[in-house]
Amino acid sequence: MKQRSFASLSFDAKKKPTRRELFLGEMDKVVPWSELLALIEPSYPTAGRRGRPPMPAATMLRIHFMQQWYALSDPAMEDALYEIESMRRFAGLELNEEAIPDETTILKFRRFLEQQGLAVKLLEAVNTYLSGKGLLLRQGTIVDTTIIQAPSSTKNRDKQRDPDMRQTKKGQQWYFGMKAHIGVDVESGLVHTVTTTPANVSDVTEVDKLLHGKEKTVHADAGYIGAEKRAPKRGRTWYIAAKRGRVKAMPEGELKDAVRHTEQMKAAVRAKVEHPFRVVKRQFGYQKVRFKGLLKNTSQVLKLFALTNLWMVRRTLLTNAGEVRL
Repeated sequence: MKQRSFASLSFDAKKKPTRRELFLGEMDKVVPWSELLALIEPSYPTAGRRGRPPMPAATMLRIHFMQQWYALSDPAMEDALYEIESMRRFAGLELNEEAIPDETTILKFRRFLEQQGLAVKLLEAVNTYLSGKGLLLRQGTIVDTTIIQAPSSTKNRDKQRDPDMRQTKKGQQWYFGMKAHIGVDVESGLVHTVTTTPANVSDVTEVDKLLHGKEKTVHADAGYIGAEKRAPKRGRTWYIAAKRGRVKAMPEGELKDAVRHTEQMKAAVRAKVEHPFRVVKRQFGYQKVRFKGLLKNTSQVLKLFALTNLWMVRRTLLTNAGEVRL
């Protein structure tokens, strides 16, 4: 049995649970840990430096997920484990019993996930788990794209921008970075497919990669006009928004009113695709890319959307498990 530290005993004595404590408690119950660890452990190192046993994969996965939820760098994550008892508890660590992973150990685990190509498998495992719970129906897909900015300054060691990133114009503003393209289940709003590209790649060119093939309907904004020609398949109905200028140019009358009503109905369905973007950018604080190169950032984006799916349905999962939060 672990000996409790003074910090742990003091934490037990406090009267009010913090928001972080409540959040981590919820996520602890809804993340399918056994399924995810089954993907990681077969290739996880069995020996660390100088023959020492490595930190358990379960501990490192929990720490890695906290990094994504709270937008923490490797050094900041190490500091948080020393300073914040609720995070140590989530990771299963005690200050006076186990060694706290340093920033190098945290970095190596992230690189291990990248090198093994596990990010896409983690998203697939989460979605398989949610499908088993009846939360991912796959009857229709909404596709959309968001821009994730990268540092555009050349005031760095290499005196250049990230060569994997590109510039694009949206509205009247230019952005430098990458795009995250997602396919979302039309019923639940959960993300089933994710791809990334430099920011200058047209949205419509990725549409065939965002469809799983079983959907009967596809919903998209005006940036995807002509998409049905890029992903042809019989029995699939496309609902693509009309360009705003074309609708505005129509003469006033019943026809224009009918078109406006149709476009509003299309927009109401597409609104669900904005929820995952909001969670990733606002809830998890992913406003800008955190690494150099498309490969590393793609790995992080895949994991963020996997965790977003779990966050979005956490209340449903807890309710089904009989743990209703008052």
